[in-house]
Amino acid sequence: MSTVDGACPVFGIGIAKAGTGTGGLDQMGSKAFNLQRMVAAGLPVPQAYVLGTGWCGMHQRDPGATRQALHDALGEWTRRLEQACGLAFGGERRPLLVSVRSGAPASMPGMMDTVLNVGLCDRAVRGLLRLSGNPRLAWDSYRRLVQQYAQVVHGARGGAFDEIAAAAVAQAGAQGVRELDFESLARLAADSLDLFADITGAPFPQDPREQLEAATVAVLDSWRSARATEYRRLHGIADAMGTAVTVQRMVFGNAGGTSGSGVGFTRDPATGENRLYLDFLFNAQGEDVVSGRHAVTDTARLPMALPEVAQRLEELRHALESTFGDAQEFEFTVQDGRLYLLQTRTAKRTPWAALRIAVEQVREGIATPAQALARLEGIDLAAIERRRVADEGEAALASAVPASIGLAVGAIALDTKTCVRLAGEGRPAILVRNDTSTEDIAGIAAASGVLTARGGRTSHAAVVARHMGKVCLVGCATLRIDEKARTITFGGATRREGETICLDAENGRVLDGEPEVVVERPEGLLSEVARWRAGSPSVPA
Repeated sequence: MSTVDGACPVFGIGIAKAGTGTGGLDQMGSKAFNLQRMVAAGLPVPQAYVLGTGWCGMHQRDPGATRQALHDALGEWTRRLEQACGLAFGGERRPLLVSVRSGAPASMPGMMDTVLNVGLCDRAVRGLLRLSGNPRLAWDSYRRLVQQYAQVVHGARGGAFDEIAAAAVAQAGAQGVRELDFESLARLAADSLDLFADITGAPFPQDPREQLEAATVAVLDSWRSARATEYRRLHGIADAMGTAVTVQRMVFGNAGGTSGSGVGFTRDPATGENRLYLDFLFNAQGEDVVSGRHAVTDTARLPMALPEVAQRLEELRHALESTFGDAQEFEFTVQDGRLYLLQTRTAKRTPWAALRIAVEQVREGIATPAQALARLEGIDLAAIERRRVADEGEAALASAVPASIGLAVGAIALDTKTCVRLAGEGRPAILVRNDTSTEDIAGIAAASGVLTARGGRTSHAAVVARHMGKVCLVGCATLRIDEKARTITFGGATRREGETICLDAENGRVLDGEPEVVVERPEGLLSEVARWRAGSPSVPA
């Protein structure tokens, strides 16, 4: 295989990188680096190539001068991807569609942008119809691309697209977009194209390579987004690190009843329990799960509807821990009953879970005491505790899905600005939002807890909140927010911004006021860590 701009092979295709380097983690970014390791372990990963982190620095220093080199690299590596897949990018008969994803060397879940279904256009949508025989898939993917491209590449707000989608759902008498038939989706795609032209002042680009180049530039630019910059500040990540860009063959979770998308953890990231922790949506793409804008309701149905996939996921969680030597968070897609892994990374977890996972992995022989101690660095072990409501029979305002452990008591805050202000005044705050969104990273950091009406426990924002030790409840179905009146309502109970509520993540409840609490400490686990430090590690069970 010849090289382009210092390229070297990776997971079957290649890494196109600016400048020199070895193709390691710092150059490839964690996403591609881990994809390469998964392929080497024989795990099911769609073909891809990577633009290394050097492109990010070049683009920031001189976007104009970088553009031609980027154009050439994308063209060369996309041709190689076509050859590997036996598909033609944007083709009229066997179209190759790709996702364009960020991937910094340090994990930053949801802080940068992604564009899916790149390569679809009027010509390619006909090709996808021929290739798949699935008109619903073709039109759903097209309308998704048009909206995401408008938002990521052109900075458009998603509200207008959501409004025409809601109108299509209402006209069809459906419960949601996932229930629309192909004719309704075809009309929605056409309306989305018209709306795109109205918002941006130009028609949606029909040249797939133009789409790919613009999406890549947008992903590189998202390294400087407000949420990414704030996340790096909070976690001490260097601005100079930059992000790589992974271009990967699309697989389709929105291809029908035996397809779907999900996020899994090889162990419970809230408690550390050694079990598969999963969110899944049938007939959906990955953004539906991780965006925090949708209820994630299909997890329990997965083993009943697709038992072989459920069994394979259980096998893969052990394979991933064996390969990477630590608990993992992984994203996956099921297309027509076939499972694909799209990425994996070291699982972000609560301090309690970090302690339990470290101890149990030493017992299991997955990690050594020295490795486990290294993973616990930076965690105040003396402060690890679980707070529970003393009276578990206390009446609740509402129920929700716990995405963490413990209790949080604080004043209701309906936006990030209010949350930060309350925290600055020394008042604990509960950030209450419709969706779990990484746009609220500053508010999440300032809050004691987060409560949302929609979203799942593996959405990017929930993952970030849990890792930061914040109590988090999602999917509170009875929650209604009136931003104008600055109130929230749970069924018939209304509370004003500034009033005190309690989030009980141990039982998935929202309570009034400040209940009496009991505190639990992980004394047995802490004793085991103390034995390691004393030089007498326990023998693996």
